[in-house]
Amino acid sequence: MGLVNELAADVKGAIRDPTDEQKAILVAILAIIVVDRYAWYHDIPFVVQTTAAVGAGFIVFIAVSFLISGQFPPDDGSDDHDDAE
Repeated sequence: MGLVNELAADVKGAIRDPTDEQKAILVAILAIIVVDRYAWYHDIPFVVQTTAAVGAGFIVFIAVSFLISGQFPPDDGSDDHDDAE
C-alpha cells in the first residue's frame, strides 16, 4: 500500500500547495478541454479535433511556463560550460 499512500500524498500536495509545474500543467489541461469541446460543438472531424486540442495545450503550456519562470526555456541546471569565458 506504499504506492497508494504516496499517490494520495501527491494529490493532496497538488491541491493544497501546487508547484509552478503543476499550475502550468493544469492550465494546459483546461486549454485542451476548451478546444476539444469547441471543436466537438462545431462538428470538426475527430482527428482534427484531437490534434488541435493537443496542439493548443502544448502552446498554452509553453506560454504559461514562460510566464511563470520568466525565461525560455527554463534552466534545467545541467549546463556544464562556464559563461565567464
